[in-house]
Amino acid sequence: MASIPDKMKGVIIEKTGGSDVLQYKTDLPVPTPKAGQVLVKNDFIGINYIDTYFRTGLYPAPSFPHILGREACGSIVKTGGGETYGLKDGDKVVWMAEGAYAEYTAAPAEKAIKVPKELDAHIGAAALLQGLTALTLIREAHPVKKGDWVLVHAAAGGTGLWLCQLLKAVGANIIGTASTQEKVDTATKAGATHMINYSQDDVKSKVMELTNNAGCIAVFDGVGKSTFDLSLDCLARKGSLVSFGNASGAVPPVTIAKLSPKNARLMRPTLFGYIASREEFEHYTNELFDFILKDKMDVRIHKTYPLSEVAQAHDDLEGRKTSGKLLLDPSK
Repeated sequence: MASIPDKMKGVIIEKTGGSDVLQYKTDLPVPTPKAGQVLVKNDFIGINYIDTYFRTGLYPAPSFPHILGREACGSIVKTGGGETYGLKDGDKVVWMAEGAYAEYTAAPAEKAIKVPKELDAHIGAAALLQGLTALTLIREAHPVKKGDWVLVHAAAGGTGLWLCQLLKAVGANIIGTASTQEKVDTATKAGATHMINYSQDDVKSKVMELTNNAGCIAVFDGVGKSTFDLSLDCLARKGSLVSFGNASGAVPPVTIAKLSPKNARLMRPTLFGYIASREEFEHYTNELFDFILKDKMDVRIHKTYPLSEVAQAHDDLEGRKTSGKLLLDPSK
């Protein structure tokens, strides 16, 4: 193994705000792994919408300065001792935790797992957080069955494309929403049974037309504030509204009586609540790898940005200029 340097490239924030608070550095100290951690030299880093929540302060950062990012793929260059779940130097892994926007991360071994040899490193980085989010949503938040009618907002987004593909694999009837014809085509290719261009058509009317006025048994809504009421309107009796993101802003406080007319369920899950244990993490990650390799999932990568251009990547993501996954290359 190559020697480990003292300094590394990385991106920190010292306060919350717009993309201008992202500071690209070339002299950050390389972390030392503690017991239960593995030091990973990151090859590719995943960008997720949750990163913007921590950057803006919607979700509180644990401390400042803070390194954003929740996932990456790379090689272990050092272990910190303790329980490492069989992981060792040289292993190619994907991992989920904090501090991904850097060349090196001391990641918890509990949330790192070896990548199958058949899976490219950039695919691993692109798949993990969004793929696991989509998988646990359809397995746990609302267990989707074959034939179910399901609505997916932002179907051409990173998690949306995963939902379309996984829901197709389990045999659901998928109604997706998107804002442009290009995104409609992308989500259709990913497996959406029906697509609604919400810049041209009324979503509720189309959903009711497609479902014979029954509505959808599950609505997966990662948009948040601007779609919440619409999602509730499109829900079937005894349906589940799964609100898992805030792309348009946080959902205001909800009067619980709004759920009564349809005996509706409302959930606001987080991925880490479904993969809290090592057993859960391994179970769902291995199932995700199986879907990718056996069902030939299309892991769509919108663009790989140099780490130094992280602000542009955030601007593109928040400006709805992307479809699929955004990655960072820490070597640039």
